[in-house]
Amino acid sequence: MAVGGDTDSHPNGESNGADRRIRYIPLSYTGPDSNDSALSLVLAIRPEWAEPCSNVEFVRFTDGITNTLLKAVNKKPGLSKDEVDKEAILLRAYGNGTDLIIDRHRETQNHELLMKYGLAPELLARFENGMMYRFIQGTVTQPEDLRKPVIFKAVARRLAQWHAVVPCIPGRTGHSRKNSRVDVGHGSELGDAEFQQALDQVAPGKPPPNVWTVMQKWIFALPTDTEEQRARQAELQTELKRLVSELSQRPGLGQNGLVFAHCDLLSGNVIVLPKSQVANGDKTTETVTFIDYEYATPSPAAFDIANHFAEWGGFDCDFSVLPTRAQRQEFITDYVNAYFSLLPNKPDSVDEAVEVKKLMEEVDHFRGVPGFYWGIWALIQATISEIDFDYASYAETRLGEYWAWRGETSGSREASGKEKPLRERRWAQEG
Repeated sequence: MAVGGDTDSHPNGESNGADRRIRYIPLSYTGPDSNDSALSLVLAIRPEWAEPCSNVEFVRFTDGITNTLLKAVNKKPGLSKDEVDKEAILLRAYGNGTDLIIDRHRETQNHELLMKYGLAPELLARFENGMMYRFIQGTVTQPEDLRKPVIFKAVARRLAQWHAVVPCIPGRTGHSRKNSRVDVGHGSELGDAEFQQALDQVAPGKPPPNVWTVMQKWIFALPTDTEEQRARQAELQTELKRLVSELSQRPGLGQNGLVFAHCDLLSGNVIVLPKSQVANGDKTTETVTFIDYEYATPSPAAFDIANHFAEWGGFDCDFSVLPTRAQRQEFITDYVNAYFSLLPNKPDSVDEAVEVKKLMEEVDHFRGVPGFYWGIWALIQATISEIDFDYASYAETRLGEYWAWRGETSGSREASGKEKPLRERRWAQEG
Protein backbone atom coordinates (compact mmCIF):
# COMPACT_ATOMS: atom_id res chain seq x y z
CA MET A 1 0.00 0.00 0.00
CA ALA A 2 1.39 3.34 -1.00
CA VAL A 3 1.72 6.97 -0.07
CA GLY A 4 1.66 9.78 -2.61
CA GLY A 5 -0.83 11.91 -4.43
CA ASP A 6 -1.85 14.06 -7.38
CA THR A 7 -3.47 17.37 -8.06
CA ASP A 8 -6.30 18.34 -10.35
CA SER A 9 -3.92 20.78 -12.05
CA HIS A 10 -1.13 18.27 -12.65
CA PRO A 11 -0.17 18.59 -16.33
CA ASN A 12 -0.03 14.82 -16.70
CA GLY A 13 -3.70 14.59 -15.90
CA GLU A 14 -4.40 16.21 -19.25
CA SER A 15 -2.54 13.64 -21.32
CA ASN A 16 -3.78 10.26 -22.41
CA GLY A 17 -1.76 7.80 -20.35
CA ALA A 18 -2.72 4.99 -22.73
CA ASP A 19 -0.94 6.80 -25.60
CA ARG A 20 2.52 6.90 -24.00
CA ARG A 21 4.92 4.08 -23.32
CA ILE A 22 6.02 3.77 -19.71
CA ARG A 23 9.78 3.36 -19.49
CA TYR A 24 11.02 0.00 -18.23
CA ILE A 25 14.28 -0.19 -16.25
CA PRO A 26 15.85 -3.68 -16.08
CA LEU A 27 16.93 -3.31 -12.46
CA SER A 28 15.51 -4.47 -9.12
CA TYR A 29 15.11 -2.96 -5.69
CA THR A 30 16.55 -5.15 -2.94
CA GLY A 31 15.81 -4.68 0.75
CA PRO A 32 19.25 -5.69 2.10
CA ASP A 33 20.83 -3.22 -0.34
CA SER A 34 18.09 -0.62 -0.01
CA ASN A 35 19.86 2.69 -0.55
CA ASP A 36 22.24 1.55 -3.29
CA SER A 37 19.58 -0.31 -5.30
CA ALA A 38 17.10 2.55 -4.89
CA LEU A 39 19.71 5.09 -5.95
CA SER A 40 20.50 3.10 -9.10
CA LEU A 41 16.84 3.12 -10.03
CA VAL A 42 16.38 6.83 -9.36
CA LEU A 43 19.52 7.80 -11.29
CA ALA A 44 18.21 5.87 -14.29
CA ILE A 45 15.44 8.47 -14.65
CA ARG A 46 17.22 11.41 -12.99
CA PRO A 47 20.86 11.14 -14.17
CA GLU A 48 21.44 14.77 -13.20
CA TRP A 49 21.01 13.75 -9.54
CA ALA A 50 24.48 12.19 -9.80
CA GLU A 51 26.09 15.64 -10.05
CA PRO A 52 28.46 16.65 -7.21
CA CYS A 53 26.05 19.31 -5.92
CA SER A 54 23.29 16.73 -5.39
CA ASN A 55 22.30 15.36 -2.00
CA VAL A 56 19.96 12.43 -2.60
CA GLU A 57 18.14 11.02 0.42
CA PHE A 58 15.45 8.38 0.89
CA VAL A 59 12.52 8.56 3.29
CA ARG A 60 10.79 5.27 4.09
CA PHE A 61 7.02 5.29 4.53
CA THR A 62 5.52 2.72 6.88
CA ASP A 63 1.76 3.17 6.33
CA GLY A 64 1.26 0.12 4.13
CA ILE A 65 1.46 -3.62 4.77
CA THR A 66 1.93 -4.88 1.20
CA ASN A 67 4.86 -3.02 -0.37
CA THR A 68 8.03 -1.07 0.41
CA LEU A 69 7.65 2.64 -0.33
CA LEU A 70 10.47 5.17 -0.47
CA LYS A 71 10.39 8.88 -1.20
CA ALA A 72 13.53 10.01 -3.06
CA VAL A 73 14.50 13.67 -2.67
CA ASN A 74 17.46 15.71 -3.86
CA LYS A 75 18.28 18.25 -1.16
CA LYS A 76 20.52 20.45 -3.25
CA PRO A 77 21.92 23.49 -1.42
CA GLY A 78 19.69 26.54 -1.57
CA LEU A 79 16.44 24.70 -2.31
CA SER A 80 13.41 25.12 -0.05
CA LYS A 81 11.44 22.10 1.19
CA ASP A 82 8.68 23.00 -1.25
CA GLU A 83 11.14 23.07 -4.15
CA VAL A 84 12.65 19.74 -3.09
CA ASP A 85 9.22 18.08 -2.84
CA LYS A 86 8.21 19.31 -6.28
CA GLU A 87 10.95 17.13 -7.79
CA ALA A 88 10.56 14.20 -5.39
CA ILE A 89 9.97 10.66 -6.64
CA LEU A 90 8.11 7.80 -5.02
CA LEU A 91 9.66 4.37 -5.45
CA ARG A 92 7.35 1.46 -4.70
CA ALA A 93 8.81 -2.04 -4.53
CA TYR A 94 6.34 -4.91 -4.56
CA GLY A 95 6.07 -7.17 -1.56
CA ASN A 96 7.42 -10.71 -1.74
CA GLY A 97 5.18 -13.04 -3.74
CA THR A 98 2.43 -10.46 -4.23
CA ASP A 99 2.03 -11.35 -7.91
CA LEU A 100 -0.03 -14.19 -6.47
CA ILE A 101 -2.54 -11.58 -5.25
CA ILE A 102 -2.10 -8.63 -7.59
CA ASP A 103 -2.14 -8.39 -11.37
CA ARG A 104 0.82 -6.04 -11.88
CA HIS A 105 0.11 -5.55 -15.59
CA ARG A 106 -3.41 -4.47 -14.73
CA GLU A 107 -2.07 -2.17 -12.02
CA THR A 108 0.00 -0.31 -14.62
CA GLN A 109 -3.04 -0.06 -16.87
CA ASN A 110 -5.07 1.31 -13.97
CA HIS A 111 -2.45 3.96 -13.26
CA GLU A 112 -2.31 5.04 -16.90
CA LEU A 113 -6.11 5.11 -17.14
CA LEU A 114 -6.38 7.27 -14.03
CA MET A 115 -3.65 9.57 -15.39
CA LYS A 116 -5.82 10.12 -18.45
CA TYR A 117 -8.61 11.45 -16.23
CA GLY A 118 -6.32 13.56 -14.05
CA LEU A 119 -6.75 11.23 -11.08
CA ALA A 120 -3.22 9.86 -10.68
CA PRO A 121 0.31 11.25 -10.52
CA GLU A 122 2.67 10.80 -13.45
CA LEU A 123 4.00 7.26 -13.71
CA LEU A 124 7.69 7.72 -14.49
CA ALA A 125 8.96 4.18 -14.93
CA ARG A 126 8.52 0.53 -14.11
CA PHE A 127 11.33 -1.72 -12.95
CA GLU A 128 11.65 -5.45 -12.32
CA ASN A 129 9.83 -5.44 -9.00
CA GLY A 130 8.11 -2.09 -8.78
CA MET A 131 7.43 1.35 -10.20
CA MET A 132 8.35 5.01 -9.72
CA TYR A 133 5.99 7.95 -9.94
CA ARG A 134 5.84 11.60 -9.01
CA PHE A 135 5.35 12.62 -5.42
CA ILE A 136 2.62 15.21 -4.97
CA GLN A 137 2.59 17.30 -1.84
CA GLY A 138 -0.18 16.66 0.62
CA THR A 139 -1.02 15.17 3.98
CA VAL A 140 -1.58 11.46 4.39
CA THR A 141 -4.67 10.87 6.50
CA GLN A 142 -4.87 8.75 9.63
CA PRO A 143 -7.91 6.61 10.53
CA GLU A 144 -9.21 9.32 12.88
CA ASP A 145 -9.10 11.85 10.00
CA LEU A 146 -11.48 9.69 7.94
CA ARG A 147 -14.10 10.24 10.63
CA LYS A 148 -14.03 14.05 10.33
CA PRO A 149 -16.96 15.39 8.26
CA VAL A 150 -14.76 17.77 6.27
CA ILE A 151 -12.57 14.82 5.23
CA PHE A 152 -15.20 12.14 4.68
CA LYS A 153 -17.25 14.52 2.55
CA ALA A 154 -14.16 15.17 0.43
CA VAL A 155 -13.59 11.40 0.14
CA ALA A 156 -17.21 10.95 -0.93
CA ARG A 157 -16.84 13.54 -3.68
CA ARG A 158 -13.57 12.10 -4.99
CA LEU A 159 -14.86 8.53 -4.90
CA ALA A 160 -17.96 9.64 -6.80
CA GLN A 161 -15.66 11.12 -9.45
CA TRP A 162 -13.84 7.82 -9.86
CA HIS A 163 -17.10 5.91 -10.13
CA ALA A 164 -18.81 8.35 -12.49
CA VAL A 165 -16.00 9.24 -14.86
CA VAL A 166 -13.48 6.38 -15.17
CA PRO A 167 -14.64 3.56 -17.46
CA CYS A 168 -14.39 -0.13 -16.63
CA ILE A 169 -12.03 -1.80 -19.11
CA PRO A 170 -12.89 -5.47 -19.64
CA GLY A 171 -10.22 -8.13 -20.00
CA ARG A 172 -9.08 -11.40 -18.52
CA THR A 173 -8.53 -11.78 -14.80
CA GLY A 174 -4.76 -11.75 -14.41
CA HIS A 175 -3.31 -14.50 -12.25
CA SER A 176 -0.18 -16.37 -11.26
CA ARG A 177 -1.38 -19.85 -12.15
CA LYS A 178 1.83 -21.62 -11.18
CA ASN A 179 1.27 -20.79 -7.51
CA SER A 180 -2.46 -21.51 -7.32
CA ARG A 181 -3.95 -24.55 -5.61
CA VAL A 182 -7.16 -25.33 -7.46
CA ASP A 183 -8.51 -28.07 -5.26
CA VAL A 184 -12.00 -26.80 -4.51
CA GLY A 185 -14.81 -28.04 -6.68
CA HIS A 186 -12.72 -28.26 -9.82
CA GLY A 187 -10.15 -30.96 -9.19
CA SER A 188 -6.48 -30.20 -9.73
CA GLU A 189 -6.27 -31.03 -13.44
CA LEU A 190 -7.70 -27.86 -14.96
CA GLY A 191 -5.98 -26.75 -18.13
CA ASP A 192 -5.01 -23.13 -18.55
CA ALA A 193 -8.14 -22.26 -20.54
CA GLU A 194 -10.39 -23.98 -18.00
CA PHE A 195 -8.61 -22.22 -15.14
CA GLN A 196 -9.13 -18.85 -16.82
CA GLN A 197 -12.77 -19.66 -17.40
CA ALA A 198 -13.23 -20.68 -13.76
CA LEU A 199 -11.99 -17.22 -12.77
CA ASP A 200 -13.69 -15.06 -15.37
CA GLN A 201 -17.12 -16.68 -15.17
CA VAL A 202 -17.51 -16.84 -11.41
CA ALA A 203 -20.18 -14.10 -11.61
CA PRO A 204 -22.25 -14.79 -14.74
CA GLY A 205 -22.95 -11.74 -16.87
CA LYS A 206 -20.32 -9.57 -15.18
CA PRO A 207 -17.41 -8.70 -17.48
CA PRO A 208 -14.06 -9.70 -15.98
CA PRO A 209 -12.01 -8.69 -14.18
CA ASN A 210 -14.15 -7.66 -11.24
CA VAL A 211 -14.17 -7.95 -7.48
CA TRP A 212 -15.80 -11.39 -7.69
CA THR A 213 -13.12 -12.79 -10.03
CA VAL A 214 -10.42 -11.35 -7.78
CA MET A 215 -11.85 -13.14 -4.74
CA GLN A 216 -12.03 -16.36 -6.74
CA LYS A 217 -8.38 -15.98 -7.74
CA TRP A 218 -7.42 -15.47 -4.11
CA ILE A 219 -9.36 -18.54 -2.94
CA PHE A 220 -7.57 -20.62 -5.59
CA ALA A 221 -4.28 -19.29 -4.19
CA LEU A 222 -4.94 -20.21 -0.56
CA PRO A 223 -2.49 -22.66 1.05
CA THR A 224 -3.68 -26.28 0.96
CA ASP A 225 -0.82 -28.13 2.59
CA THR A 226 -2.85 -29.46 5.53
CA GLU A 227 -6.30 -30.94 5.92
CA GLU A 228 -7.32 -27.90 7.95
CA GLN A 229 -6.21 -25.55 5.16
CA ARG A 230 -8.06 -27.56 2.53
CA ALA A 231 -11.22 -27.52 4.64
CA ARG A 232 -11.00 -23.76 5.05
CA GLN A 233 -10.46 -23.26 1.33
CA ALA A 234 -13.55 -25.36 0.61
CA GLU A 235 -15.56 -23.39 3.18
CA LEU A 236 -14.54 -20.05 1.69
CA GLN A 237 -15.30 -21.31 -1.81
CA THR A 238 -18.81 -22.20 -0.68
CA GLU A 239 -19.22 -18.77 0.86
CA LEU A 240 -18.03 -17.02 -2.30
CA LYS A 241 -20.62 -18.89 -4.35
CA ARG A 242 -23.21 -17.83 -1.80
CA LEU A 243 -22.13 -14.18 -1.98
CA VAL A 244 -22.14 -14.21 -5.78
CA SER A 245 -25.63 -15.71 -5.79
CA GLU A 246 -26.95 -13.16 -3.30
CA LEU A 247 -25.17 -9.97 -4.32
CA SER A 248 -23.54 -10.02 -7.74
CA GLN A 249 -26.75 -9.46 -9.70
CA ARG A 250 -28.14 -6.71 -7.51
CA PRO A 251 -28.95 -3.44 -9.30
CA GLY A 252 -26.33 -0.76 -8.85
CA LEU A 253 -24.60 2.26 -10.32
CA GLY A 254 -22.48 2.05 -13.46
CA GLN A 255 -22.68 -0.36 -16.37
CA ASN A 256 -23.66 -3.92 -15.48
CA GLY A 257 -23.85 -2.72 -11.88
CA LEU A 258 -20.07 -2.15 -11.83
CA VAL A 259 -17.95 0.99 -11.46
CA PHE A 260 -14.18 1.52 -11.58
CA ALA A 261 -13.50 1.03 -7.88
CA HIS A 262 -10.44 1.65 -5.72
CA CYS A 263 -11.09 -1.32 -3.39
CA ASP A 264 -8.38 -0.33 -0.89
CA LEU A 265 -9.43 3.06 0.41
CA LEU A 266 -7.70 2.95 3.78
CA SER A 267 -6.39 6.12 5.43
CA GLY A 268 -2.86 5.73 4.04
CA ASN A 269 -4.27 5.94 0.50
CA VAL A 270 -6.18 9.19 1.08
CA ILE A 271 -4.15 12.37 0.63
CA VAL A 272 -5.41 15.81 1.64
CA LEU A 273 -4.13 18.26 -0.96
CA PRO A 274 -2.71 21.68 -0.04
CA LYS A 275 -5.27 24.35 -0.80
CA SER A 276 -2.66 26.13 -2.92
CA GLN A 277 -2.65 23.16 -5.31
CA VAL A 278 -6.40 22.90 -5.81
CA ALA A 279 -7.18 24.49 -9.16
CA ASN A 280 -10.33 26.64 -9.30
CA GLY A 281 -11.55 25.03 -6.11
CA ASP A 282 -13.31 26.23 -3.01
CA LYS A 283 -10.46 27.10 -0.68
CA THR A 284 -12.78 26.80 2.33
CA THR A 285 -13.25 23.03 1.91
CA GLU A 286 -10.79 20.15 1.76
CA THR A 287 -9.87 18.27 -1.40
CA VAL A 288 -8.46 14.77 -1.35
CA THR A 289 -6.96 12.41 -3.85
CA PHE A 290 -6.35 8.67 -3.79
CA ILE A 291 -3.19 6.71 -4.44
CA ASP A 292 -2.19 3.03 -4.68
CA TYR A 293 -4.17 1.42 -7.49
CA GLU A 294 -3.01 -2.20 -7.25
CA TYR A 295 -6.38 -3.47 -6.02
CA ALA A 296 -8.51 -1.22 -8.26
CA THR A 297 -11.00 -3.24 -10.30
CA PRO A 298 -14.62 -3.02 -11.47
CA SER A 299 -16.89 -3.54 -8.49
CA PRO A 300 -20.32 -2.64 -7.16
CA ALA A 301 -20.11 0.93 -5.85
CA ALA A 302 -21.67 -0.33 -2.61
CA PHE A 303 -18.68 -2.63 -2.02
CA ASP A 304 -16.17 0.17 -2.54
CA ILE A 305 -18.05 2.40 -0.10
CA ALA A 306 -18.57 -0.33 2.50
CA ASN A 307 -14.90 -1.22 2.20
CA HIS A 308 -13.91 2.38 2.90
CA PHE A 309 -16.23 2.56 5.91
CA ALA A 310 -14.50 -0.52 7.34
CA GLU A 311 -11.20 1.40 7.21
CA TRP A 312 -12.43 4.02 9.67
CA GLY A 313 -11.23 1.62 12.35
CA GLY A 314 -7.72 1.28 10.86
CA PHE A 315 -5.55 -1.84 10.93
CA ASP A 316 -6.54 -2.27 14.58
CA CYS A 317 -10.13 -2.88 13.42
CA ASP A 318 -11.63 -0.60 16.08
CA PHE A 319 -15.30 -1.34 15.47
CA SER A 320 -16.40 1.27 18.00
CA VAL A 321 -15.58 4.12 15.58
CA LEU A 322 -17.16 2.78 12.39
CA PRO A 323 -19.69 5.16 10.79
CA THR A 324 -23.13 5.30 12.33
CA ARG A 325 -26.20 5.42 10.14
CA ALA A 326 -26.25 9.23 10.30
CA GLN A 327 -22.61 9.44 9.24
CA ARG A 328 -23.15 6.98 6.40
CA GLN A 329 -26.12 8.99 5.19
CA GLU A 330 -24.09 12.21 5.25
CA PHE A 331 -21.30 10.56 3.24
CA ILE A 332 -23.66 8.95 0.74
CA THR A 333 -25.66 12.15 0.27
CA ASP A 334 -22.52 14.00 -0.83
CA TYR A 335 -21.46 11.02 -2.94
CA VAL A 336 -24.80 10.84 -4.79
CA ASN A 337 -24.84 14.58 -5.45
CA ALA A 338 -21.32 14.47 -6.90
CA TYR A 339 -21.86 11.23 -8.83
CA PHE A 340 -24.87 12.40 -10.80
CA SER A 341 -23.35 15.83 -11.44
CA LEU A 342 -20.23 14.21 -12.93
CA LEU A 343 -21.79 11.46 -15.08
CA PRO A 344 -20.77 11.98 -18.73
CA ASN A 345 -24.31 11.11 -19.85
CA LYS A 346 -26.47 12.69 -17.20
CA PRO A 347 -30.05 11.47 -16.85
CA ASP A 348 -32.76 14.07 -17.51
CA SER A 349 -33.82 14.06 -13.90
CA VAL A 350 -32.58 12.44 -10.72
CA ASP A 351 -34.39 12.13 -7.43
CA GLU A 352 -31.33 12.31 -5.21
CA ALA A 353 -33.27 11.44 -2.07
CA VAL A 354 -34.39 8.19 -3.70
CA GLU A 355 -30.84 7.45 -4.91
CA VAL A 356 -29.43 8.06 -1.43
CA LYS A 357 -31.97 5.67 0.06
CA LYS A 358 -31.14 2.98 -2.51
CA LEU A 359 -27.40 3.30 -2.02
CA MET A 360 -27.76 3.27 1.76
CA GLU A 361 -29.57 -0.05 1.43
CA GLU A 362 -26.97 -1.46 -0.98
CA VAL A 363 -24.06 -0.51 1.29
CA ASP A 364 -25.92 -2.19 4.14
CA HIS A 365 -26.17 -5.38 2.05
CA PHE A 366 -22.42 -5.28 1.34
CA ARG A 367 -21.19 -4.38 4.81
CA GLY A 368 -19.91 -7.88 5.58
CA VAL A 369 -18.13 -8.47 2.27
CA PRO A 370 -14.96 -6.42 2.98
CA GLY A 371 -14.21 -8.72 5.92
CA PHE A 372 -14.45 -11.73 3.61
CA TYR A 373 -12.30 -10.04 0.94
CA TRP A 374 -9.47 -8.96 3.22
CA GLY A 375 -9.70 -12.12 5.30
CA ILE A 376 -8.82 -14.26 2.27
CA TRP A 377 -6.09 -11.80 1.30
CA ALA A 378 -4.52 -11.95 4.77
CA LEU A 379 -4.53 -15.76 4.79
CA ILE A 380 -2.36 -15.67 1.66
CA GLN A 381 -0.14 -12.87 2.95
CA ALA A 382 0.53 -14.87 6.10
CA THR A 383 2.32 -17.44 3.93
CA ILE A 384 4.28 -15.14 1.58
CA SER A 385 4.92 -11.73 3.12
CA GLU A 386 8.24 -10.68 4.64
CA ILE A 387 6.72 -7.56 6.21
CA ASP A 388 6.50 -7.49 10.01
CA PHE A 389 2.73 -7.69 10.41
CA ASP A 390 0.53 -10.33 12.04
CA TYR A 391 -1.46 -11.32 8.96
CA ALA A 392 -2.81 -14.51 10.55
CA SER A 393 -4.51 -12.62 13.39
CA TYR A 394 -5.70 -9.95 10.97
CA ALA A 395 -7.27 -12.66 8.80
CA GLU A 396 -9.26 -14.06 11.71
CA THR A 397 -10.45 -10.58 12.73
CA ARG A 398 -11.61 -9.69 9.23
CA LEU A 399 -13.28 -13.05 8.60
CA GLY A 400 -14.91 -12.64 12.00
CA GLU A 401 -16.58 -9.49 10.63
CA TYR A 402 -18.02 -11.56 7.81
CA TRP A 403 -19.35 -14.31 10.07
CA ALA A 404 -20.84 -11.74 12.46
CA TRP A 405 -22.67 -10.16 9.53
CA ARG A 406 -23.88 -13.59 8.41
CA GLY A 407 -25.15 -14.35 11.89
CA GLU A 408 -27.00 -11.06 12.01
CA THR A 409 -28.62 -11.23 8.57
CA SER A 410 -29.59 -14.89 8.92
CA GLY A 411 -31.04 -14.42 12.40
CA SER A 412 -28.87 -17.22 13.77
CA ARG A 413 -27.14 -14.94 16.28
CA GLU A 414 -30.43 -13.76 17.76
CA ALA A 415 -31.87 -17.27 17.78
CA SER A 416 -28.87 -18.51 19.73
CA GLY A 417 -29.33 -15.83 22.37
CA LYS A 418 -25.81 -14.47 21.86
CA GLU A 419 -25.03 -10.80 22.30
CA LYS A 420 -24.92 -8.70 19.14
CA PRO A 421 -21.25 -8.12 18.17
CA LEU A 422 -19.80 -4.63 18.60
CA ARG A 423 -19.38 -4.08 14.86
CA GLU A 424 -23.03 -4.86 14.21
CA ARG A 425 -24.15 -2.73 17.15
CA ARG A 426 -22.17 0.21 15.84
CA TRP A 427 -23.51 -0.26 12.32
CA ALA A 428 -27.09 -0.18 13.63
CA GLN A 429 -26.46 2.95 15.72
CA GLU A 430 -28.43 5.93 14.43
CA GLY A 431 -26.24 8.91 15.34
